[in-house]
Amino acid sequence: MSATRGHLIDLTPLRRSPAFARMWIGSTLTGIGGQLTIVTVMLHVFSLTHSTFAVSMIAVAGLVPMILAGLYGGMLADAFDRRLVALIAATVTFASTALLAALTWTGMETIWWLYALSMINSAANSVGMATRTAIVPRLIPRDQLAAASALNGVAFGLTVMAGPALAGILVALTGYGWTYSIDVVLMLSMFLGLWTLPALRPEGETVRPGLESLKDGWRFLRRAGNIRMQYILDIVAMTFGQPLVLFPALGTVILGGGAVTTGLLTAAVAVGTFGSSLLSGRVVQYRWHGRGIARAVEAYGAAIALFGLVLLIGALTGSATERSPSIPLIVAACVALALSGASDNVSSIYRNTMMQAAVPDTMRGRLQGVFIIVVAGGPRVGALRGRSR
Repeated sequence: MSATRGHLIDLTPLRRSPAFARMWIGSTLTGIGGQLTIVTVMLHVFSLTHSTFAVSMIAVAGLVPMILAGLYGGMLADAFDRRLVALIAATVTFASTALLAALTWTGMETIWWLYALSMINSAANSVGMATRTAIVPRLIPRDQLAAASALNGVAFGLTVMAGPALAGILVALTGYGWTYSIDVVLMLSMFLGLWTLPALRPEGETVRPGLESLKDGWRFLRRAGNIRMQYILDIVAMTFGQPLVLFPALGTVILGGGAVTTGLLTAAVAVGTFGSSLLSGRVVQYRWHGRGIARAVEAYGAAIALFGLVLLIGALTGSATERSPSIPLIVAACVALALSGASDNVSSIYRNTMMQAAVPDTMRGRLQGVFIIVVAGGPRVGALRGRSR
């Protein structure tokens, strides 16, 4: 029994820090709603255009706002009260999602509105994520950072496992308006988690947002080779091995099953993330984080190659349709994607721990902003590469 417990996730950060627990719960519920909207927008655009290229352009259109917001948002988080910065970012996300729901209910939505509101959401989420991540080391002791990263893996697993699956089912049964509206309701939990935090100004000498602040962060990154290498590994893995944009077309053309299959494929990644987080007890005790990241990236590449093999078999057989899905191929594809989620999560635990432990408090916002750009920007660039011709 003790050996089994040693492999299970460490819940100490939730018990020791009520503030962290509240923010974790709020982020989890908000994340589920956010995933509902992400997948629903993909399905919405595909239904309007029947074009995977149009779906990929959602990600590409949000890339520049995400980069600018990540950089500037990180500077804001390193100069002002991080609680206030996170609250403002959450408010912008809430307002844009509410507008998306209102436009859909009134029948006034267009592909350009979907693009514009996705860009606003992308920018606001970049600021919010960078700021919330920079807050975590102020809420828990240093020796619990790895356990907190594993808990964030559980949160991510729950959000991406529940959100896309629910999105596929809700879109198929009720349409787009209800799905967007549920996200609006769930997003209220984020305000509770942030509102109850104390004021959290950066500790140490701060630099006002601007070019000098950006240069200051870049100088630190040049000296921190261990942090810099994380960015390089992530951008390669996420740009060349992230097939999310293909999922709507796969559910229609190759694997069959339509919107439900799209949700299942996206959720499969989260199943692997969730499972590896639950069994992260030994993972968080491993001291050689750089080696752990390298091995995890290699495992991720192997899992994506297996997923590609499944799709090749599906394309060659050509027997699946939207109304007659290929269950064996869908199961095999989900297994491969679950393995990719598990390996990426192990890498994420080590990356986040290194970022939070090795970066000074006055630099965490800027470095987290760059980190989010790498993690989220890579798939967006890869989305354009992976479009169907």
